[in-house]
Amino acid sequence: MSEVAEQKALAEVTRRLIQEFPGVAAADVDAAVGAAHARFANRPIRDFVPLFVEKHARHHLVEQVRMAASA
Repeated sequence: MSEVAEQKALAEVTRRLIQEFPGVAAADVDAAVGAAHARFANRPIRDFVPLFVEKHARHHLVEQVRMAASA
């Protein structure tokens, strides 16, 4: 996957997560995607990185929403 294609896929991931978590600020979603993406920075095979980023960012956001609801 080219860097441009990966960035485009990550933008789609961010857009989907913003829609999925309307109660979470877009900046927080963007930060979750960025943090998840950083986990894969040095991985040589890039084809599935957006999928893994979405999975990790979604998990983080679910936990964030759960913590906010219990507070």
